[in-house]
Amino acid sequence: MMTRRAVTALTGTLAALLLSCGGNGPQFASSQFANRCAAPRAGQDVQGSLTDEKTWLRMWTDELYLWYREVPNLDPAAYDTTLKYFADLKTTAKTPSGNDKDRFHFTIPTAQWLSLSGSGVEVGYGVQWAVLVPTGQRDVRVAYIDPNTPAASAPIARGAKVLKVDGVDVTSGPAAALNAGLFPAAAGENHTFTIQDVGATATHDVPLTSANVTSTPVQKVQKIPNTTVGYMLFNDHIATSEKLLIQAIGQLKQLGVTDLVVDIRYNGGGFLAIASELAFMIAGPAATGGKTFEQLAFNDKYPNVDPVAGQPLTPTPFFSTAVNLSAPRGQPLPSLGLNRVFVLTGPGTCSASESIINGLRGIDVQVIQIGSHTCGKPYGFYPADNCATTYFSIQFKGVNAKGFGDYPDGFVPNGTGVAGVPGCQVADDFDHPLGDPAEARLAAALGFVAGQACPAPTGLQAAPRTALSAAAAASDPILTKQPWRENRILQR
Repeated sequence: MMTRRAVTALTGTLAALLLSCGGNGPQFASSQFANRCAAPRAGQDVQGSLTDEKTWLRMWTDELYLWYREVPNLDPAAYDTTLKYFADLKTTAKTPSGNDKDRFHFTIPTAQWLSLSGSGVEVGYGVQWAVLVPTGQRDVRVAYIDPNTPAASAPIARGAKVLKVDGVDVTSGPAAALNAGLFPAAAGENHTFTIQDVGATATHDVPLTSANVTSTPVQKVQKIPNTTVGYMLFNDHIATSEKLLIQAIGQLKQLGVTDLVVDIRYNGGGFLAIASELAFMIAGPAATGGKTFEQLAFNDKYPNVDPVAGQPLTPTPFFSTAVNLSAPRGQPLPSLGLNRVFVLTGPGTCSASESIINGLRGIDVQVIQIGSHTCGKPYGFYPADNCATTYFSIQFKGVNAKGFGDYPDGFVPNGTGVAGVPGCQVADDFDHPLGDPAEARLAAALGFVAGQACPAPTGLQAAPRTALSAAAAASDPILTKQPWRENRILQR
């Protein structure tokens, strides 16, 4: 058993235990315990113990966690699983608004992570649920539907209200029964949803069978009729979005758009390289050439080196060619050469999506923000696999070319202070399809292009928020996305 005193001593000497960086990248003291597992995978791990796994976790945290000095001293013997132990290996500090500074700590089974991050495949129906009211008189709506999925062929559309799940009332029924239907655990499950469509008084039942569905992260690419304004819905920075974004920007360039609306209200982030590519495709080579998209800062042990990559710490540029996530490495990227861009945002706009805003503002491309505040995550990490679990622990902070990255409570449209961005506060509009010029946020952007004033402020008014709070949900929905889809992720 490792005592609290032993844990303290271990924490205090980790800097001295850091081993040299070799040609294949850095090696840390924690690597001595890596993949020594209580239940090893054949051909991947070696026989170890739960103590070995917890020792690796603590050492790895003290080596790489951005706020390692703020992690409490914990007795690992008090935890019967690594997941419980990891959940407490983080700072307990708060942001200025009172949120947890680190509300982004999570794990995912490694096999699931590899499948989801690379292909966008996960179990579901192809519908993204939005929870407008999570407690009390619950309110669950359809935010959007991915094409070529079970939901796409069903009579269900954006804005539809879910009244019952398998006969269980959504407003007051037991959460376990509702979650079982809304978020199926495996493919092939059959569930029935009682739906009320937008503007309807009647209801109807929609049977859905869960499947391994592939998301389409870039949708509804179009030039708005009778304008030169382009629009696209961008929902996830997953690998497949690289190819789709290239196609979308190429299409909009051919259509001759002179303004662009990027709808990232539901985009929680993902690969930082994709954010850089999109920012380049918006601004073009003249504005981005030789400039920093985002500079990463790790903890104070590594002022000049990326400790995971084992390379000198250099800025992430505006990538002008594909990085081989789903498009061939080196493929030239199309660009629009715009000096301003409109972004539609909400609390679900997080991490790598916020990097697009911050990176473009860093090179004086005007960003007009329409919607409500973003989630506030200027942080990110390298995923770390150990014993069939992939751990996500904040390892770096990102700043733009001007050195700014201080938005832990999000960017605020028409807000004051350093995180205020020009634009309009507009509530999410579930009465219109995404991409419809009459949809409230898109309509406000089109009005801005035409020189009109913002509509009367609606939605969340830059007030401090708490994730999953009823107050926030009353103005903007809670997106039921997996944590891996709400992050800023670097490739190894």
